Amino acid sequence: MRLRLIFVFSLILSSASLYAQEFNGLNVNMNNLYQLSDAKTRSISPENFTGEKGGGGRTTVEDGSAGAAARDLGLGWKTNPFIVIPADSVFELANIDGSGAIQHIWMTPTGNWRYSVIRIYWDDEKEPSVEVPVGDFFAAAYEYKQINSLAVCVNPGSAFNSYWVMPFRKKCRITMENIDTKPMRLYYQIDYTLTEVPEDAAYFHAQFRRVNPVKYKDVYTIVDNIKGKGQYVGTYMAWQSNNNGWWGEGEIKFFMDGDKQFPTICGTGTEDYFCGSYGFAIKGKYIDYTTPYAGFHVIRPEGDFTYKSQTRFGMYRWHVTDPIRFNKDLKVTMQALGWRSDGRYLPLKDDIASVAFWYQAEPHNAFPDFPSKDELEIN
Repeated sequence: MRLRLIFVFSLILSSASLYAQEFNGLNVNMNNLYQLSDAKTRSISPENFTGEKGGGGRTTVEDGSAGAAARDLGLGWKTNPFIVIPADSVFELANIDGSGAIQHIWMTPTGNWRYSVIRIYWDDEKEPSVEVPVGDFFAAAYEYKQINSLAVCVNPGSAFNSYWVMPFRKKCRITMENIDTKPMRLYYQIDYTLTEVPEDAAYFHAQFRRVNPVKYKDVYTIVDNIKGKGQYVGTYMAWQSNNNGWWGEGEIKFFMDGDKQFPTICGTGTEDYFCGSYGFAIKGKYIDYTTPYAGFHVIRPEGDFTYKSQTRFGMYRWHVTDPIRFNKDLKVTMQALGWRSDGRYLPLKDDIASVAFWYQAEPHNAFPDFPSKDELEIN
């Protein structure tokens, strides 16, 4: 009996040891921070462009972007904390070989955030899986506004943080394009883990759309032509109302796996989808909020619920605990609706931009042509 107990106990210890060795370091949370892993932590920044081991802080005073400030201190001090991307040019922020996952991106860009475009390519892709103006990617199209969510945090003074986990199997390539007529300064840090990626891991995607204005009686398309298996995980919308009156009566619809005229998932109102209610208002005034999963965080002009034209709003909704899973295809639309006389709906002609976030198995369908600079401009 004693020998049997010793044998069983040895098996338990062996299994626990094997499990610890097999943990790939990606599904990290408060309940497993104690768990050991053979995963390798790396980070790319202007102080270590490749993320290589022992590669940080090597820029000389002569070559560094802050070399003048470090001239009395020399090599190893803060010599290259930022880059400058010239007008009409692309800079490669990351080029990572191997398997692993991006776990955090921090950056603070200067200039017009609509004129800086972040693109991410997985493995050997020629077309990006992420293609979004940098402000919209971090739910900040219009201006700085603090966001406190699980997927994205925006902190003072213009600190953009993404916590979307982004697995890759062969390669990850990230670029920033500056389409402005003047250079931009960019501080950034890309934190990632090199490790084995499970077979069922899908790839992260994000796509930008804008229609200005939405045609009368048209329905705004957040994303369409998604083919394959995956899950939809988030929506950001930057909405400018071009009408006097309430603008958020429209429904969001998810057409999936062969749906044609009628969707499988149909919302009940714009503010309802973003986890608010009754016009985002209390006692006649808009109330902004930022929560782990949803937010109504930009209101212009602030606080006044007296409806005015040219008002602007920013909203996000992350499907972290309720991802919308599809097996073959997906299309997501949002109606733009207000009210007209006699209690009738009014189709609106608003300026709407959005970012759709989802995971799917590759390959993905080609994205629509990216908008021109004039089509991106906020005015």
